[in-house]
Amino acid sequence: MEFNEVYCSNCKKVLGQYNLKFYDDEKIKELVSITYSSHVRNGHLVNVRRFVKD
Repeated sequence: MEFNEVYCSNCKKVLGQYNLKFYDDEKIKELVSITYSSHVRNGHLVNVRRFVKD
């Protein structure tokens, strides 16, 4: 299964994992801008990474 993972580089933790089957790139961008806006406002670097889980 493939996942997109929302990761905060400043906190060094995963904020969320989203299955690519249900969440495309546009939905992930929308989630980051709405749900994780407090991290972004505080100056944190939020990345979206793609990984495969067996």
